Amino acid sequence: GSLAPTPPPPHLRPSPMEHTMSSMADLPPIHPAPPDFDRWAALHRLLVLSFSGMEGRIDPPSSLTSLSASDLEQMSRTQVLLLGIGASGDPVACAYLRPEPDALYLGKVAIHPDLRGRGLLHHIIAAAEAEARRLGRKTLELETRIELIENHAAFSAAGFRQVAERAHPGFDHPTSLIFRRPVA
Repeated sequence: GSLAPTPPPPHLRPSPMEHTMSSMADLPPIHPAPPDFDRWAALHRLLVLSFSGMEGRIDPPSSLTSLSASDLEQMSRTQVLLLGIGASGDPVACAYLRPEPDALYLGKVAIHPDLRGRGLLHHIIAAAEAEARRLGRKTLELETRIELIENHAAFSAAGFRQVAERAHPGFDHPTSLIFRRPVA
């Protein structure tokens, strides 16, 4: 008889997420959350995981530290929640869209670390642009912390330009940068 192949050692086996992602034919589409979306705890986990690299790097800490899963659900009642849903049914990418008088603001943009660098940011931006056109906004706006130079680079590569600096309350120096991009 034939012998079964020996499995690779544990450190060479793909993680469950890598296995899930490698079996996906494509990246998940980004769409507004369906009315029956109920995976708020999973969304909260995605945001915490995605923002974890900021801990100890930004001052003041992210507002996410004070947000719960139910707060995220509440936010979705007044803002458009964009989602990319993974094979597990849990969110792997998200952004909240808030209409401002002269722009559509993108907040809480998050992409699962295993999917970064594969183009999902461009899909999020395309979905945000579609929503901006629907709402009659000609500009997308977002804010990122001054310390997060990797975010500045990613947003600049996606067509955003820095237009302003902002200081959080109680700070006498800029803590955030405002980026804008015209809607295509």
